[in-house]
Parts: sequence; C-alpha cells; structure tokens
Amino acid sequence: MKSSPPGRAPLASARGSRTTVIDGARIATMDAGRRELTGHVVVEDNRIASVGEGPGPQGDNRIDGRGCLLTPGLVNTHNHLYQWVTRGLAADNTLFEWLTTLYPVWAGIDEETVNAAAQGGLAWLARTGCTTTTDHHYVFPRDGGDVLAAEIEAARSVGLRFHPTRGSMDLGRSSGGLPPDDVVEDRDRILAATEQAIDRWHDPSPGSMLRVGVAPCSPFSVTGGLMREAAELARRKGVRLHTHLAETEDEDDFCREHFGCSPLQYAESLGWTGADVWFAHGVHFDDTEIKRLGATSTGVAHCPSSNARLGSGIAKVAKLREAGAPVGLGVDGAASNEAGSLLEEVRHAVLFARASGGPQAMTVRDALEIATLGGATLLGRQEEIGSIEPGKLADLALWRMDTLPHADITDPVAALVLGAPPPLELLLVDGRPVVEHDRMVTVDEDDLATRDARAHRTLMEKAR
Repeated sequence: MKSSPPGRAPLASARGSRTTVIDGARIATMDAGRRELTGHVVVEDNRIASVGEGPGPQGDNRIDGRGCLLTPGLVNTHNHLYQWVTRGLAADNTLFEWLTTLYPVWAGIDEETVNAAAQGGLAWLARTGCTTTTDHHYVFPRDGGDVLAAEIEAARSVGLRFHPTRGSMDLGRSSGGLPPDDVVEDRDRILAATEQAIDRWHDPSPGSMLRVGVAPCSPFSVTGGLMREAAELARRKGVRLHTHLAETEDEDDFCREHFGCSPLQYAESLGWTGADVWFAHGVHFDDTEIKRLGATSTGVAHCPSSNARLGSGIAKVAKLREAGAPVGLGVDGAASNEAGSLLEEVRHAVLFARASGGPQAMTVRDALEIATLGGATLLGRQEEIGSIEPGKLADLALWRMDTLPHADITDPVAALVLGAPPPLELLLVDGRPVVEHDRMVTVDEDDLATRDARAHRTLMEKAR
C-alpha cells in the first residue's frame, strides 16, 4: 500500500474507526430539498448518522473538510471493464467498424487479463469519485476460465460497491449478427450460466456490496429468443435488466431491416421495458419513444464521451428527464473512452447537452444529480445511496477545492463540474476509505499500471 504524499498525514482515524466526522466542508447533499450547506457529516459504521450546519462533534475521528466540497459518491451505470487493457485501438472508427476490429482481440481474454483490467478500471473510477459501478460483461471465451468471478474479485480488492451484469451474445456472423461465431455462446448455456451467477453472487440484502443483473448484449448480437427468455429469468429471480439500445443509426437500420421496427419497438415486444430495465446510450430514441420510456419508467445510461468518441450522437437527456425516464451516467468501456473517468462524464454531459440544446439544456446541478441520484435510481438503490442524508450508506466523495485550479471559483459545484478535475481528498465506500489524498489506499496504483501493461501485451500477442 502506498504511503501518503510528503507533508500529508494519512487519514488513519477514518481508516481504523467505525465513526468518522467530516467537518467544515461545503456539502451538496442532493437530498429532497437539494440543500447545500457548510457544516459536518457524521458517519457511524457504514451509514450516515447526521448532517448539519456548523461544526460537528469533536474527537479523534475528525477529518478537516475545510476547503473541500463533499458530494455523494458518483454512480457509474454502464461499463465494460475488460476493455481497460484494449484502449487506443480503432481510434477513428464507427461503432460497427470498431467492434469488428476488437472482437478478435477480446476473444483472447481470460481470468488473469480480466482481473487485471477490472482492477485498473475500477481503481481509476474510484480516483474520479465513483463509489458504485455496474459492469456489462458479455465476452466469455470457452477457455477463458471464470471471468465473471475474476472481475468480482477485482471489485472486492478495490473496495467499490459493484453491480456486475452477466452479459451474452448468441447471434454470430453466420446467422446474421455482427460478432464472429467464435465469441458467441449457445442460448441454453447462457441462460444456465446466468442463473448460476445470480444464485452464486447476487446479494439482495440492505447495504449490499454486490448485486448481479442480466444483460444480453445488443439487438445485433443476440437473438430475440434469448432476449425474451433472459427477461423472464431476471424477473423470476428478482434482478434488473440491462442492454445496449439505440446507440447508432447503424443499429436502427439493422433493426428495421431484420425486425421491421425500431430498436425500442423490438425490445418492448420482447418484454424489455419497465422500472427494472435500463438501456445503455439511447442516443436515437425519437420523441414518441422518449415519452414511452417515461411512461414505463425505463431508464437510460447516458455515455457522452463514448458516444462522442464513436461519433454516435448525443442522447436527448433533457427530454428523457422531462418525460420521467430515469437517467444515469456511464463511462462505457475503456476501449471507446480511454479516460475512464466518471467525473469527466459529468462535465461532458453538461457541455454536450448545451452544445446541441442551448445554454439551459442542462445545469451543473442537473449533471451532479444524474451522476448520483440518477444512477442510484437506475440500479434500484435510491433509498440507500445517491444523496447525503441520515440513514443512507456512507458512500461519499470529498473534493479539494482550495488549490490553484479552483480556489477562486465562486460556486464550488460549478468548479467541480466545469473546472479541471480536482484532487480527491477522500473517498468513502460503505464508510471505509478507498482513496486518501488523491491516492488509492486499497490497491497499489503503480503495481496495477505494470500489471495492466503486461495484460495488454499478452492480448495483442494472442491476436496476431
């Protein structure tokens, strides 16, 4: 474990104690009244005990929050962690071109590369304010070992609250799909493996650190039969549903050619709308479909950086929220968003919304809400995370706002969202420190960098 930077004392009281007081910070609570105050937060065990103006209780477990902004931990609602070690490939391609280039590389993943990639991606998510993340893993090579277990172990070691989804592909190129036949699976095997993953890993209890979802990949890589049966399985087991939808115009063309309808019409015909469903991207929903999403409380994971990187377009977030559809943020896979920073998605959500919809299309506080409560709602955890309120889980991000890039910015929320990424003074997940003084305390960042570089080289050699 790395020591704290010179001149900075470790926050040992927070790490070793079950009671923590963060004092003197500006606090963006994201509670029902969206209160913002200068005061204190008391954490007992893994939950928030109190929030208030002015100084908090004194004692050995006090963290000086002066000069900082305290927010709820950010929630990442779409990712592909295995892609962390395949960044920088097909950098100038469309989605379909990018996928066909990368499928042969991803066919070589195994437990070791997935664990290394997941640790790297999760550690950087933590360093950018994320306390809860999903993952959509849909590539299961026949000789790759237990890759889902490998990423679950990575999340445990990093210390993030984790919502992995068991993805799948059963529509290979020979049957009219996009992926090569050697990376797809048999439907019966997929359904059996998905149910086994839920039984083995899913923890529905309050405060859970690990919940599993069901996530066939996309309309162009999954048969309608698998989509329908996966939805039935998820609802029988009481878990959530996730897939890519309406990401590109190519996908829209594919669905109209093969199914005679739009991607959303196709998904809805297979049982894929409702409060237990969230789609990744949602760039190309029309106004009628947006109203339908709102009416059914179907959610959307907005991935602005990935959508821009691949030239897919920008989701109509303001219209989705106005219609009542829950919206969260996602970094997407690192191979289509090399930064992998959740805080960057908050900034890009605002800038891209305003670039296409004008200066009132999204406020900085809208963006923070989407990144916290919005994401929590997509995952069905809004009663536990996403705001700073007594009784909620102590998933908190303390950002240092008194250094050169931010010290003279009047509004600390605007400074966080629109300014340069600030140092992360402290990240608590379930009341325990994961980041202190802008460095990981659960894993060694330098070791991870070395391990990820090695995993990248191994994959590229396999793909030759």
